[in-house]
Amino acid sequence: MSNQIIDKLVAKMYRADMPSFRSGDTVRVHVKIKEGEKERLQVFEGLVIARNRGPQAAFTVRKMSFGQGVERIFPLNSKVIDKVEVVRSARVRRAKLYYLRALRGRAARLREVE
Repeated sequence: MSNQIIDKLVAKMYRADMPSFRSGDTVRVHVKIKEGEKERLQVFEGLVIARNRGPQAAFTVRKMSFGQGVERIFPLNSKVIDKVEVVRSARVRRAKLYYLRALRGRAARLREVE
């Protein structure tokens, strides 16, 4: 009985406007930034290297910024995320792409899906 209640609560928490994406996809995450009393959107575009499931679902996005790797973990159901756009998809054979942290330049490229 209690499992059914928990399942209903978890189903309400999930966002319906979130597109389906997976590891290897390049996404553009629009993040709400609050500066004083003003609020603006900042775009964080990068490669999804990990996706965690469950009630506290999250995804990790990695991008290169001025030659430095920057990773950011976004909770999937966060109010900070305005929207997520899938820019391109790549064919990958594993769920976690942590090996890309050690690769640079052309070695870090992934094969795109047609």
